[in-house]
Amino acid sequence: MLEEAVACIRELWKGEETSFRGDYYTVENARIYTMPEEPPPIYVAAAAEKAAELAGRIGDGLISVAPNKDVIEAFQGAGGTGKPTYGQLHVCWAESEKKARKTALKQWPNTSIQGESGQELPLPRHFEQLAEMVSEGDIIGSVPCGPDPEWHLRAIHEYADAGFDHVYVHQIGHDQEGFFRFYEREVLPKL
Repeated sequence: MLEEAVACIRELWKGEETSFRGDYYTVENARIYTMPEEPPPIYVAAAAEKAAELAGRIGDGLISVAPNKDVIEAFQGAGGTGKPTYGQLHVCWAESEKKARKTALKQWPNTSIQGESGQELPLPRHFEQLAEMVSEGDIIGSVPCGPDPEWHLRAIHEYADAGFDHVYVHQIGHDQEGFFRFYEREVLPKL
């Protein structure tokens, strides 16, 4: 389904009137009238090797949410060599580790849901049900929390060591300014 969607999108980005008939999508006489100078790249998200192979074949880059070297290798082995790889790292900066853990638990418990359940549930209420089972202890193992720059740096280095060339850091919580100041002063200079 994803492969077909990307093929359809690429046809549309040619700027011509397009009709597309696939197993999953049908497009009749569609056209993008305001074209950019160059089509935007299509980065494909993958959390496991099979999806990473597809991303390597059809994508212009990879996005993933765990520092998994096998995902990078599968992506590169299927045509992704030389294409950008982005890892998404969830962190929760706060003035104290305790406050950060509480914020992460309240606002982003799904990061601690294990296995495919964290991505494959059909309805939001299913995520909510699983999130109720997440504890502060679970957050400690999955999200760098608090003002210790070494914890944040270790997490970033895990992505680099796995082969990612870009790391997107997602701050959980409302104190974005504090997060940016912390990264500007305590984390980025040490990378």
